[in-house]
Amino acid sequence: MAGGMNRGRGGRSLGERAADSGVVPQLSSPLPGPPSRPAAAGRPGVPGEPGEGRHCWVHDPPEAPGTWPGLLVEWRQRDGAWQGRVTYALSGPHGSALVEAWLPAARLEPR
Repeated sequence: MAGGMNRGRGGRSLGERAADSGVVPQLSSPLPGPPSRPAAAGRPGVPGEPGEGRHCWVHDPPEAPGTWPGLLVEWRQRDGAWQGRVTYALSGPHGSALVEAWLPAARLEPR
């Protein structure tokens, strides 16, 4: 199959070609620093370098009760409370759906 994922034909993978391109991804702005409350108090911390996320557990999102694996992208403070911007996948009637949402810090737990 042309353009397929089989490596046995002497072609280089997309990852190899991207690494050799010399292009370095640039973020428009760095992630904010972590909230002043330590991660041990029940919230995942924010990584120190831009462009990194942190795995976390998402507890009882509005769309689907239960605990789901997620990725914490950034923090914000609204009305004196911390919220985390997370992404997580849910199983639905038509397959998986990727959700991105701001959730209260109390619903997030480090993995």
